[in-house]
Amino acid sequence: MTDFTARRQRMIERQVRARGITDPPVLAALGRVPRESFVPDDLAEFAYDDNPLPIEGGQTISQPYVVAAMASALELSAADRVLEIGAGSGYAAAVLSHIAKEVYTIERLPVLAELARERCRDLGYDNVHVLLGDGTLGWPEQAPFDAIVAAAGGPRVPQALRDQLAVGGRLVMPVGDDPRDQELVRVRRLGEEEYSEETLGQVRFVPLIGEQGWPGPAIAPANPGPAPFLRPSPSVREHAAVTLIRECALPFSDLEARELDDLVHRASTSRVVLLGEASHGTSEFYQLRAVLTRRLIEHHGFNVVAVEADWPDSSRVDRHVRHRPPTSDPYRAFTRFPTWMWRNREFLAFVEWLREHNETLDEPGQQVSFHGLDLYSLYASVAAVLGYLDRVDPIAARVARERYGCLLPWSHDPTLYGRATLAGRYVSCEDGVVRMLRELLDRRLDYEQRDGELFLDAAQNASVVASAESYYRIMYYGSVESWNLRDRHMFDTLERLLAFRGPEAKAIVWAHNSHVGNAAATEMGARGEWNIGQLARQRWGTAAYLVGFGTDHGRVAAASRWDGPMEVKNVRPAHRSSYERLCHDTGVPAFWLPLRDAPRQELVEELASPRLERAIGVIYRPETELASHYFEAVLPEQFDGYLWLDETEAVAPLSAAEERGEVETYPFGL
Repeated sequence: MTDFTARRQRMIERQVRARGITDPPVLAALGRVPRESFVPDDLAEFAYDDNPLPIEGGQTISQPYVVAAMASALELSAADRVLEIGAGSGYAAAVLSHIAKEVYTIERLPVLAELARERCRDLGYDNVHVLLGDGTLGWPEQAPFDAIVAAAGGPRVPQALRDQLAVGGRLVMPVGDDPRDQELVRVRRLGEEEYSEETLGQVRFVPLIGEQGWPGPAIAPANPGPAPFLRPSPSVREHAAVTLIRECALPFSDLEARELDDLVHRASTSRVVLLGEASHGTSEFYQLRAVLTRRLIEHHGFNVVAVEADWPDSSRVDRHVRHRPPTSDPYRAFTRFPTWMWRNREFLAFVEWLREHNETLDEPGQQVSFHGLDLYSLYASVAAVLGYLDRVDPIAARVARERYGCLLPWSHDPTLYGRATLAGRYVSCEDGVVRMLRELLDRRLDYEQRDGELFLDAAQNASVVASAESYYRIMYYGSVESWNLRDRHMFDTLERLLAFRGPEAKAIVWAHNSHVGNAAATEMGARGEWNIGQLARQRWGTAAYLVGFGTDHGRVAAASRWDGPMEVKNVRPAHRSSYERLCHDTGVPAFWLPLRDAPRQELVEELASPRLERAIGVIYRPETELASHYFEAVLPEQFDGYLWLDETEAVAPLSAAEERGEVETYPFGL
């Protein structure tokens, strides 16, 4: 059962207080209102995410921070009477009701007005009064108001709202000539005809529709029937973007097309090329990455492939592709959820190509190595470190067993270790695993002399143990900390690999768009998250080449929940406000779009306005897609180039027959 109380408190600390909202009545009100009760049932689990969410009537509920910021800007007292324009789901009114004496809220959509009324009544907010009507005209029968707040942006502050503000009152609302770009203003009424106005910052709200706002459609009927899915005609601005993409794109007819050589040429002089994917379960993304990787290896000297996978699993692949003897342990690679992410035919085909390529090289040092960057393999990595030390330093192995033994009670589920340490029921294993890593590195010279490759493997596994221990311990503090620790570990691993292979080493990274694109150009950056792409850009500048991938529709391999079975799901057509929609509207089924040194500067300028971008991971929930799979980004700053495939197909998982252990399927076999 979801612990909404804990999530609510974490939201207050991470999203509100950490951003400078410290008003005690506002924080207390946020802690008392169950936001999960003000969103559709299927979105309750996202209620405390740092995002706006879709609600009934095709509208949205603002992210918690925005509600808090506007409530704080009102400077409320317990005796105040407040008017809210735009009741929406009723959440903001409920928050305000814990601070002020009376809250009057107006909603223009009947379905939302009725739901807000029902929710506030059922939750006992009897000082919230809901009116169906035109919010730009206010509520004159209840005026004057000590505070007025509008959750929608108008071209100016409606005169009706100015008139209904009490002397000494405060009005907060978004204002701007462009319905998509506003400033948050606070108006104070100083006298009968005297007002002051100040700007609180740039914001983006839905348009304030009404007689004294933006023109809009008539109020919808109270119980509208289900509407068909339609693709509205693009706006003039979107049409210009579509035209520029079409004119600058380099179409290709198949996944082996020579037209892709332009991308290879642009990336060839880089130290690191990062190849993304818009989902973890799309066949064409794997195939395209394989094509590009082959050409970079064959013609431009790239000699490291590093992927979003666990180190021990990938080490088995590395042994296979470099014709080294397999390990004697019974460990099977890529059996952790989601198995289809790497146990698929598309990846197997690339592995076998890489093995054949390495066989043609004269010197082992010329061979291309294969590595995993991720940190989830806590216990497999412990076993690998112990196995190495048993061979080279039995005394150190006994010490390692004692230190790593702290983690053994949680081997069946490492997340329980994090929960136990957080609750104070179990001592942290941090000191022991960090000391083990340091001592291993302190003996680097001695160990490396025996076999540098084996030492690299052991040292990296020790690093995985240290990072994984921290990851499972801090994951309960919030998504930002755990995300940053994971991507920092992956980036540090990449740096370590390049250092080991020498100054001429060149690496190719396979990971999700959310890892390889520059996080600073997305809403991830606003949340304080970084990723491999951002760290690579900071470390290597233009010597890091970042490539994003996208699709409009088709099928994808994904689960409905973590640890759930793989399903082949239909991918919904892209949202009308997304970059993917622009690419689809070009009518070009497959293309490569250069963004760094674009053929026309107008393309970069036109795409520089933030738009939605879709991200499907191992979980895909089409029914909540806007809330769970879209984020804002600035594509030309996020990527150096973008690969587009309008329609895509799901990856093909290895069948049971293919996993029975034949030589040709090592290291996937039993």
